Amino acid sequence: MATLYGRDVLKKIYWVIWVYVLILMVLLPCRKALYLEGELQTTEKWIFVGRFCFLSDVGRLEFEVEYPKSFEVQNLILYYDTQEQWPSVYPHKDKTCLQKESVLKKENHQVVNLTTDYIWAGCRLLKLGQNEFDSVGAVIYGDTEKYVCEAGRSFRSARERWWYIVLDNCNAEYGLYMKYKMTFTNGDGFWRKHFSADQFGILETDIVFVCCYFLLFLLTLYTSYILKERQLFHTTYKMYMWVIVLYMLALLLYIVHYVDYGRNGTANMNTKLAAQIFQALADGVFLLMLILMAKGYTITRGRISHSGSVKIAVLMCLYTMLNVALFVYQQIVFDEGEVLYLFESPAGFGLIAVRGLCWLWFIYAIFFTLKHYPEKGLFYYPFFFFYTIWFLATPVMILIATFVMPKWWREKIMNFIELLIAFTAQVVFLVLTRPSRANTNFPYHVRTSQIGVMNEPNGNISHQVDNFSHHAYGAHILEGGSLGHSPNFTELFTVSGSNANSSNAKPQYLASNSDGDRRPSALNGGMFTASSFIRGGVQNGSNASSSNSLIRHETTAETTT
Repeated sequence: MATLYGRDVLKKIYWVIWVYVLILMVLLPCRKALYLEGELQTTEKWIFVGRFCFLSDVGRLEFEVEYPKSFEVQNLILYYDTQEQWPSVYPHKDKTCLQKESVLKKENHQVVNLTTDYIWAGCRLLKLGQNEFDSVGAVIYGDTEKYVCEAGRSFRSARERWWYIVLDNCNAEYGLYMKYKMTFTNGDGFWRKHFSADQFGILETDIVFVCCYFLLFLLTLYTSYILKERQLFHTTYKMYMWVIVLYMLALLLYIVHYVDYGRNGTANMNTKLAAQIFQALADGVFLLMLILMAKGYTITRGRISHSGSVKIAVLMCLYTMLNVALFVYQQIVFDEGEVLYLFESPAGFGLIAVRGLCWLWFIYAIFFTLKHYPEKGLFYYPFFFFYTIWFLATPVMILIATFVMPKWWREKIMNFIELLIAFTAQVVFLVLTRPSRANTNFPYHVRTSQIGVMNEPNGNISHQVDNFSHHAYGAHILEGGSLGHSPNFTELFTVSGSNANSSNAKPQYLASNSDGDRRPSALNGGMFTASSFIRGGVQNGSNASSSNSLIRHETTAETTT
């Protein structure tokens, strides 16, 4: 049954959602962000520590560091994002420590010497405590003192810049060691202090969009109520509602993440990861819904063929695996020393390719649906136009963000554009499927109850499930009490093609009343409606035996269907 098929599809989607989220939440680690604290130990002489995008005039770094005296002289190096600076030294492992220091400009005060010789570093020598720094063998090196430095550095530049923090000691004998605490800030106030300049406005944008999605969700609830009352609440519309719910969950998780982030500069990155997963799932369900509707599912057919189901399953599995690979790649492979976009990876470019493949399939499916059901063009032409833009907009914006857009404002701009594209696509779908008599684009004309009874008397599935009857659109079943017309309730009782033995037989008429109405014979197996019974049995004053015969036939017909 088509209805059962739709339920099975939804159940599979639910399972994929929760398995997808649980796997990534368990396997991927939590990371800290704009407040850095830790213990660094390496045999290298030059090591990257962290990065931050500072505003042009109010950016500041506060640091507290300590290390054994035998590791002197260690320096904090501050590189900025122009081509002759950071890109010229990282990740070039073939360059020596001195070569990497050679690009620095003394007039920019990019070196913080972590000793008492440099007054601006705020360093002092203290006695080592008992068992202190045992992990680096301080006793073996003969250390009795340590450097403790507490200071800050303000940043001034012509524009917002990414700054990269490095620890080095080009004359190191034992490598590098340091305990550190670093706080990066952009002025004061909750909305800016702990946020990198490329993140300004993201929290506000997410709050606005979650409110918009909530209003959209209320509208879809109202629409779904109307569709359910008229038995037009199909599987594809349920999928659409799930897309909106998933986007709301994603935005709420983003807001939780950034609020926590803005309070003290640290955040559980698993919250942001969960938000990204829900957003990817929403896009995946929406993509699946578009392909199903392009193939005519719930519009011109009640089920997808076996081969079509297999192809769709393979496509969605590929889409899901690429998303998993994308998030794993982001967490494990992405280099913090480079400002990379989420899709700037092999898995990201693979997703762009899959989206392009889905678009081609979308066009192909609509072409053949319109070939067999040209009267559905009122829905499919705007459907094709708007969602072709949707298919192409995101990959184009990803490529622009990766190769063209400046990195110091890419994250906040892409956050807004991605949400705007998604929200617009979902509003357009709501408009196309609104159950209004004025909406000539309304796609559904077969009720959910009619799909369930499109079977032969022997229990086999009828071909009508694969190919619905031809109707231009569903406005004729949305008629209400306006314009002097009363609701056409008799249509609710009409089931065509439910009797295989009489599907080609013409109904025989008994008589005509004064209004010209004719009623079908109860003995000829023709299509029987409640209206014909009322007009024939009551208005014409048939005798009791005829009425009883008609009543028995009506009961039999209802039981059969």
